[in-house]
Amino acid sequence: MKLHEYQARDLLARYGIPVTGGGVASTPAEARAIAEQIGAKVVIKAQVFVGGRGKAGGVKLAETPEQAEQVAAQILGMDIKGLTVEKVLVAEAISYQKEIYLSAILDRATKRVMMIASAEGGVEIEEVAKTNPDAIIKIAAHPQLGLLEYQARELAFAIGLKDGKQARQFAQIASALYRVFVETDASLAEINPLVIRDDGSLQALDSKVLLDDSGLFRHADLEAMRDPSDEPEAERQAREAGITFIKLDGTIGCMVNGAGLAMATMDVVKLYGGEPANFLDIGGGAGKDKVKAALQIILADPNVKAVMFNIFGGITRVDEVARGIIAALEEVDTQVPMIARLTGTNEEEGRRLLAESRLIPAATLAEAAQKAVAAAQA
Repeated sequence: MKLHEYQARDLLARYGIPVTGGGVASTPAEARAIAEQIGAKVVIKAQVFVGGRGKAGGVKLAETPEQAEQVAAQILGMDIKGLTVEKVLVAEAISYQKEIYLSAILDRATKRVMMIASAEGGVEIEEVAKTNPDAIIKIAAHPQLGLLEYQARELAFAIGLKDGKQARQFAQIASALYRVFVETDASLAEINPLVIRDDGSLQALDSKVLLDDSGLFRHADLEAMRDPSDEPEAERQAREAGITFIKLDGTIGCMVNGAGLAMATMDVVKLYGGEPANFLDIGGGAGKDKVKAALQIILADPNVKAVMFNIFGGITRVDEVARGIIAALEEVDTQVPMIARLTGTNEEEGRRLLAESRLIPAATLAEAAQKAVAAAQA
């Protein structure tokens, strides 16, 4: 889950990181009121989940509150890479001497939180990695003790902050950003740029926070910040139905209970020459309403030419699952062929029920995959 820039800014401020003043506006009049409170030149920034806002005209300066209102009127409603601007951040415009990059991210190779810094801020870190990889400094935080004070200072010195006061402030900001990352279950916490102001102090000018969806159950306050515009419609519907869904590019829709079984199902589909159209874990149980919701999500993809059910009945009996699937199919209007492989408790009764329906039964996963591939290619 992505946070808007203004949401990330407010989150960083909670951890003591110096950020720019200002607020978010959804109307030109609100933008003017915020500019009046700031009482100085402001920058108006479109709040959409895409890069290149400045080049698209979504970031502009305003000298006066009146001009801020005019600029906000120009940006609000603007289309930037397919997204409509509904909010703008009105922030104080500051002058500065230098831009720095700082972020916290999980490094899967070392299984640690990696702090990354560069003296070349204000541009995409991927671009720096291509043009000047030596400018990127990485330090892995201690797995139990976190980012240690000496590590944060070393990071400051490595990017050229020789002034003791600056290095200490940078170390404080880096430590706070590490806490943001860990305590919010983030997958990325980034400040780009972190600027050195004319008086030598540091300030976060722009920030980005990505949250791990799997940890959001611990953070109701952060979940409440979710903007549905960042989420594909199918994934939003799946989340609301309690279904794990990821869209892929294939033609065979997969409905499976259990993440491991879903991965195995996709592998077997590919083994027999097919391409899965999705990863879908329907979770425990397969009642009519949940199956119906999952089917509607799968069939909303025009690329789907066949649907394959692969359900293991453990605690939930296979005959109950079969009844749920059959009942759901009565409410879903489609001619897409359906292949079902159900195994587990009461599977004989479940297969009898499927034999009386329009589903194509399969005794094994391999047989189901082969039938699904053939149906999709017919």
